[in-house]
Amino acid sequence: MNVLLLTLAGAVTVANIYFPQPLLAAVARGLAVSDRTAGLVATAAQIGYALGILLLVPLADTARLRRLTRALLTATTAALLVAAAAPNVLTLLLATLALSTTTVLPQILTPVAAALAGPERRGRVVGVIGLGLTLGSTLSRTVSGAVSDASGSWRTAYAVAAAATAALLWLLPRALPERLAAAGRPRVPYGRMLAGLPRLLGEHRALRVSALRGGCVFAAYSVFWAASAFHLAAPPLGYGPGAAGLFGLLTVPAALASAYAGPLTDRYGAGPVGGWALGCVGLGLAVAGLAPASPVALVAGAGLVVLGTSSCQVANQSRVLGLGRDVAARVNTVFMLATFGGGALGSLTAAWLYGAYGWTAVVLAAVGFSALGLLAGRRRPRVA
Repeated sequence: MNVLLLTLAGAVTVANIYFPQPLLAAVARGLAVSDRTAGLVATAAQIGYALGILLLVPLADTARLRRLTRALLTATTAALLVAAAAPNVLTLLLATLALSTTTVLPQILTPVAAALAGPERRGRVVGVIGLGLTLGSTLSRTVSGAVSDASGSWRTAYAVAAAATAALLWLLPRALPERLAAAGRPRVPYGRMLAGLPRLLGEHRALRVSALRGGCVFAAYSVFWAASAFHLAAPPLGYGPGAAGLFGLLTVPAALASAYAGPLTDRYGAGPVGGWALGCVGLGLAVAGLAPASPVALVAGAGLVVLGTSSCQVANQSRVLGLGRDVAARVNTVFMLATFGGGALGSLTAAWLYGAYGWTAVVLAAVGFSALGLLAGRRRPRVA
């Protein structure tokens, strides 16, 4: 198994969701629409990605992986090219919805890599691929902005993304097994697979715990980051968008450090590592909350939040992917939907709390989500 190639493929494909974000102002000018209308591009990307996780990722349990991978990469490349040539915002929105729905390979590659790695190396491999996804989502914003500035057009960034995605067509499929499920397993009909997703929660306590923890920690993460741009721009800090972008880049070392959560999960288990990670999130929130006007404290706090969130994600995902190769893609679907649901709740909470009560309320809400996630992993004592 070529872990480096799978990590690179995950980084390239997940970048397709996030690279348009710095381009939205240029899109608004180029297509003569308002900033609010251009902002719908980012919304369409998130909606499409959630739809793809729900509708396409479960196919990996039974489909031929190489054929599925080629189809998804081809569709994503075509949609990126349509977006690059979009004559109006409606075309761009539809193309964004299509490309984000089909660029869900990261959530297919992770269970495939975990299954091929085996129990003794599952956490390590999930950690490495998770690191690739974190770097892909973070650095894609920087790269797309630089490409757009150098070329003078936001369309060039879409063309570059299309070329990078198309290049995977010649590399990725041959690195994958023909199927994820064990040989001889009966094929589950597509409709039955989707209908059976809620039942997986009832059958596996590990999935329930991981889904709740994943949703809680991503809610805390989203509360913090959704409000941080407003907090950085407000007095006494008064930073502009460029500084806010640099603020995010300064957390990359913390993201790199989170790769060690994989080996730790292999050694100590997902429960202890997840608990430590949530504690790390809580510490970061405390640092950012107690010194809200200090750039150093905010960067340090943000780094701890990123480190804890990414580490918790690795631990939780490693646990659910150990439930069996035959259901790996489906349990990953349930886990990721819970994670995205928590993120959406966190973003909504941040928008309301910051406007009404300010930064302190935002930090306290994030701490509350983290505490709920910590409680989720505790077993209730049995009554004699």
